[in-house]
Amino acid sequence: MKKPPLLTASLYLVAHCMLVHVSAIADTTPSNLESTTIDSTRSIASQLLNTLGQKLKTAMSTDGPASAVSVCKEAAPAIANSLSAEHGVQITRVGTRVRNQKMGHANAWQKEALTQFEERLALGEKPTDLEYWKVVETTNGKRELHYAKAIVTQPQCLTCHGQTQDIPAALAEKIRLEYPNDQATGYSAGKLRGAVVITKPM
Repeated sequence: MKKPPLLTASLYLVAHCMLVHVSAIADTTPSNLESTTIDSTRSIASQLLNTLGQKLKTAMSTDGPASAVSVCKEAAPAIANSLSAEHGVQITRVGTRVRNQKMGHANAWQKEALTQFEERLALGEKPTDLEYWKVVETTNGKRELHYAKAIVTQPQCLTCHGQTQDIPAALAEKIRLEYPNDQATGYSAGKLRGAVVITKPM
C-alpha cells in the first residue's frame, strides 16, 4: 500500500474555517477494502483540503485573516456539498471544538476517530499519517465506509484558533460576528484541531 502524500503547510489553513509508519497505517485499513476504494477515498479528502486550502491561502495573502473567516463560513460548506454530490458520499469537517454551531459537530463514529487521533498523537505518531477506517453495516443491511483524516493545528492556525488574548481585536470581533457561539480557540501548535470525515456507501 502506498503511503499517502504529505500535506503541505498551506493546506492546514483549513483549520482556520480546521511516528506512524506505512505498516501502522495499513493496520487501520480494513483488509477487505480494494485499493481503488482506498485511493479514491483519500483523493476526495485531498480535494477538499486542496480546494479550501487554496481559497484560504488566496484570501489570507490578499485581504488578511479576517477574509479567511468568511471563506471558511461560506466556501467550505459549498466545497463539501459539491464533492459529496460529485462522488456520491458525505464529506465534511468536524472539530474537537466547534466554531460553526450549524455544522462541525462529530457524531458517534467521528468522536471515536478523534479520540483515536488524540491517543496516537500522544504516542508520537506523525500528524500527516493519522487516518481512521471502518466498514460498518447499517440498519437497512447495507455497508458503508467511515473514513477520517486528522487536521492538526499548525502555527499559522493560531491566528484564528490560538489563545483568545493573542487574537487581534479586529479579527476577534469578526469571528464573534460570524460565529457568536465560537468554541474553537485555545489551541496550540501540534494539537488535534479536527478531521475531514467521509461516509461512503459500499
